Amino acid sequence: MAVLPIRFVPEAVLRQKARPVERIDTILLRLLEDMIETMYEARGIGLAAPQVGISKRVIVVDIGDGPICLINPKLDELEGEEIGPEGCLSIPGVQGEVKRAAKLVARGVDEQGRKVRIPAEGLLARVFQHEVDHLDGRLFTDIASGIRDGTRQGQEEEEEEEVEA
Repeated sequence: MAVLPIRFVPEAVLRQKARPVERIDTILLRLLEDMIETMYEARGIGLAAPQVGISKRVIVVDIGDGPICLINPKLDELEGEEIGPEGCLSIPGVQGEVKRAAKLVARGVDEQGRKVRIPAEGLLARVFQHEVDHLDGRLFTDIASGIRDGTRQGQEEEEEEEVEA
């Protein structure tokens, strides 16, 4: 397994609609493993293939219950609404409030080629929506309100600590 370089805005691959996966082979399985390792190394909870420069409809997610790999994901049965904070590994330090469905069903194919149906709500539903947006060339900043630069706040806190020391 390897940690892959994460692509940052404004790289073009982040704005393109990703291509469907036609077959599961060793190259795709290695990509999934590398994406999981990359997500963990970056301390993220989700990663889409375009974020590592690969235009394929593949996502990995782990909100603390173990990794989920979805190939050619689709989101169905969206219900309710929740507004919550989001950030993105491809837009470091930026955060915003995003309105998302509160519940959904994620469908796709797992790494063994089996069709899967994953009911999700709360954070898991939010992460699935965020990652599938990446596959359609959409970023959370396109739909967020209250966008703020979290890195600047962190820098100010560090500067204050330096002054106090």
